[in-house]
Amino acid sequence: MKVTVSHLEEMRFEAKTDKGESFVIDCPVISPIEYFLAGLVACTTSDLIAIPKNQGKEVRNLSVDGEVVRNETHPRKFNTLHLDYRFESDVDDTTAVRWVLASIETYCSTINTVRDTTKITYSITYNGKTLREHESIISGRGSDIDFGEIDACCSD
Repeated sequence: MKVTVSHLEEMRFEAKTDKGESFVIDCPVISPIEYFLAGLVACTTSDLIAIPKNQGKEVRNLSVDGEVVRNETHPRKFNTLHLDYRFESDVDDTTAVRWVLASIETYCSTINTVRDTTKITYSITYNGKTLREHESIISGRGSDIDFGEIDACCSD
């Protein structure tokens, strides 16, 4: 994977991927750290579509909030990250929780990139019912649960 960022004007930059796609980073309208957080949340969100699809299931009304607290001094790394998942489907509560944990513990490469330096918690509201509230993820390098190959936008 490769990204090339070129200066356009003032605090605007163009990012080009090795796939030939590009987007504009317009600082300070959206800061690079906000793009990073959005990418992290998009990675886990795409897993929550792909994992159920791989099992012949569908997720509806999916929304994930990502909220970070950054260190006060430079470098202002993420100190804590909380992910708040809200979605609906037609599976039991245990399966819904497993989908979230598969993403945050195994498949989401952006979460796994920061997990060793950031305290990560999550909440799950499934079909309008709170299943988990500010739970901590398992420490380490992910789990050994195999949910099979998935085709998500963050698979690189």
